[in-house]
Amino acid sequence: MIRFLKGLVLLPVAVLVILLAVANRAPVTLSLDPFSEIPVFKATLPLYAILFGAVALGIVIGGVFTWLGQGRVRRTARSRGRTVRRLEEETTRLRGALPEAAPVAPGLPARTALPAPR
Repeated sequence: MIRFLKGLVLLPVAVLVILLAVANRAPVTLSLDPFSEIPVFKATLPLYAILFGAVALGIVIGGVFTWLGQGRVRRTARSRGRTVRRLEEETTRLRGALPEAAPVAPGLPARTALPAPR
């Protein structure tokens, strides 16, 4: 079901991307020096390559900032994972230190360690 929905969404996106690439094959000059008549750096690329590059760069930059922003969450998760492992080890150690439970005679209620709730 998920594969079908994924295909249902990605197929039109793929068609639009292909149409964009075919319709914008003409080369354009990309210059990063707006103040000079003769730019130091310029590149002549098809428009679709510039657009795809800009989208890819935006995805990478967004991913990096998202990863950096989640640093506190990852640190908390690691800390809690260590705490859980420590508590599991302590629980295992304490269960091993308990004496074996005495068998309960038939018809008698089992004893509890805590008083019954009120």
